[in-house]
Amino acid sequence: MVDYLANTEINRRRIAAVESCFGASGQPLALPGRVLLGEGVLTKECRKKAKPRVFFLFNDILVYGSIVLSRRRYRRQRVIPLEEVTLEPLPDTLQAQNRWMIRTARKSFAVSAASASERHEWVSHIEECVRRQLLATGRAPSTEHAAPWIPDKATDICMRCTQTRFSALRRRHHCRKCGFVVCGDCSRARCLLPGLAPTPLRVCGLCSRELAAQERKEGGEEGGEEGERGARGERGAGAPALCGASSGDEDEGSDEDREGSGDGDWPSRVQFYASGVSWSSFHS
Repeated sequence: MVDYLANTEINRRRIAAVESCFGASGQPLALPGRVLLGEGVLTKECRKKAKPRVFFLFNDILVYGSIVLSRRRYRRQRVIPLEEVTLEPLPDTLQAQNRWMIRTARKSFAVSAASASERHEWVSHIEECVRRQLLATGRAPSTEHAAPWIPDKATDICMRCTQTRFSALRRRHHCRKCGFVVCGDCSRARCLLPGLAPTPLRVCGLCSRELAAQERKEGGEEGGEEGERGARGERGAGAPALCGASSGDEDEGSDEDREGSGDGDWPSRVQFYASGVSWSSFHS
């Protein structure tokens, strides 16, 4: 690792350059002891299609965003603490090569690198940073992860009822618990998923029933512990239920929907998977 770079001028300049590219829309990234280890372009498998995203690996966080103008302007900054990250290898497909999954409690998504060597570098550097962060914080590796959303194009019919065929009039929706592509009728329930958001989210019927059963089980086991629950700030007997019916079709779009408009294209005309072309670099 390159901890010796923490207080050097070149590291400060690299981090300042990243902050400048995100502009006022991004959060400050310079902190004592923080080191920028690597950066590059990866394809991120989004709800509608795979899109180029710029990624920056620091020794304690992973940052990514949409490309507006290569190496000059980025937006939609996302910051992921590395102690929350778990990586999972994925097989290649006809559309994407050199893939792996980035899992966290709030969001999980697949990415791919331009070459097998770049994937190896990204994965090995991230895993080493995660190991060090867990060691420094004393935390155990994360075991609760958000389900990745299955891409819209993966199915033309609802993955729950298998009857509804999607069209311009019958929209696709995603269950926030399992990530399945479902129709409106199969995803009328809204449930609290504390790891994802403070407000109820759309879930499919099966996940709604499973969450309700879990709630009943926990309620039975903890019925005599209201005092302790209140002291911990948890939901008591008079609090709202975890799951309920939707009051309307207020379905919110995913981050990818909001990111989609105005995205830049690949940073050059070179084919992403062309051999001999490097899209990532790591500092030493």
